[in-house]
Order: sequence, then structure tokens, then C-alpha cells
Amino acid sequence: MPNIKSAMKRVKVNEKKNAINRSGKSEVKTALKNFNALLEAGDVAACEAAFKNVCSILDKAVVKGLMHKNTAANKKSGFAVRLNALKNA
Repeated sequence: MPNIKSAMKRVKVNEKKNAINRSGKSEVKTALKNFNALLEAGDVAACEAAFKNVCSILDKAVVKGLMHKNTAANKKSGFAVRLNALKNA
């Protein structure tokens, strides 16, 4: 445990930020999992709505610093390819 006041504050701030980041990453993972489940089910209309939601959540994660912008773009691109394949099938 730190003895210096600024170090104690840093520990508290880091714990808060860690909790916020964990919550945000969990939200992203849940959205991705739900979208994958809808893709497996083959429901095109629900997939399109979920795709918009996933894109929004990924963009917010990038802004918050939870994810690199290229990682989010790669995920969105992959999901768009899979959604288009479902539409054309």
C-alpha cells in the first residue's frame, strides 16, 4: 500500500478507470456475441439492426480508448462481409 498521498490517489483513480474499462470491454464482447448468434440463426432483419448497434458500440469503444481504431474497423468489415453473405444466400 502506498504511503504518499498522490500515490494513494493514483491507486484509487486506477481502480475506477479499470472498472469502467472492464465494463466497456464487456459491453463490446456481449454485442459481438449477440450479433454472431443472430448470424448463426440466419435472421437478416435482426442482423441488420444488430449490425448498426455493433458498429455504434465499436465506434464508442474507439473514442473511449478501449480499442484501436484499426481493430474496430477490421471487426466491422468482417461483420459486414458476413452480413452481406447472409443476405445473398
